[in-house]
Amino acid sequence: MKAIVMTRAEGEGTLEYRDIADPAPGPEDLLIQVKATALNRSDLLQRMGAYPQPGPRPEFEVPGLELAGEVLEAGSRVEGFAPGDRVMALVAGGGYAEKAVVHYRHAAKVPDGLSWQEAGATPEVFITAHDALRQCNLQSGESVLIHAAGSGVGTAAVQIAKVMGALPVFGTAGSHDKLERARELGLDIGINYRDQDFAEVVRESTGGRGVDVLLDVIGAGYWEQNIAALAPLGRMVLVGLMGGATTEANLGLLLRKRLQVRGTVLRSRPPEEKGAAVQAFVKSVLPHIGTGRIRVVVDRVFPLAEAQAAQEYMETNANFGKIVLEP
Repeated sequence: MKAIVMTRAEGEGTLEYRDIADPAPGPEDLLIQVKATALNRSDLLQRMGAYPQPGPRPEFEVPGLELAGEVLEAGSRVEGFAPGDRVMALVAGGGYAEKAVVHYRHAAKVPDGLSWQEAGATPEVFITAHDALRQCNLQSGESVLIHAAGSGVGTAAVQIAKVMGALPVFGTAGSHDKLERARELGLDIGINYRDQDFAEVVRESTGGRGVDVLLDVIGAGYWEQNIAALAPLGRMVLVGLMGGATTEANLGLLLRKRLQVRGTVLRSRPPEEKGAAVQAFVKSVLPHIGTGRIRVVVDRVFPLAEAQAAQEYMETNANFGKIVLEP
């Protein structure tokens, strides 16, 4: 089969489109003919050697954390899936390929009416966003701030928060165009971080109280403002560290406000926990995607062979929503 293989040289790795052997499924696996996969920020880190695939190092390092396609084979212990099913799934790597192996508990059936491109852009960001908001125990009527509202995780989180009854939903982005497009997804108050202090906007809009829940993909660069933006008893979940991993912290504010700060990852979780996150998404979010209440936002589609160009496009931060690869 054709796949994108990372080759390591000095500095950044490169992506090579080449032939490798088809993957071999086990008794609890699905062998999938991949119709679409999508980029995530962690793919860029992996190419730079900063986010290796968990587990034993494979012979060929193929990136890609999510995919959609048709089941070719189902292992002897697989339940609920059969050859011919349209599925979407999480993988720890291997999505940038014509075929992939997926544990059946990490897969979900694609709703009727959802395109392959949309399905391939769904699992990683929607499961990440839903799981993060669940960890914060977001309740109907609570306020939430979502950073990078135009990103894949951001566009998913804005919509999931609205379905969960959050009010208002704040979001940050680096352009007014992205904020306007996010408003079409349910964003109530958009904040352009290039010319606005998001903590000040949040406090002004909430009468000085702050938000109940905050979903952050930036990390160190936003730490002080995040703490200032949180209400007493507020909960923050870190799902990314685009702005760095190390910062000085005034822990006194955590005590006085009685805040909760959580960190979360999805890729390296034990299989059982990852399967539970998938099933929670299937129960609570996927039906809304099926009805169209929640939209999967696809920004651009590249042929699989042009994965390097697709990653370079992601590095410009110009995308709104997901960047998809098609074998």
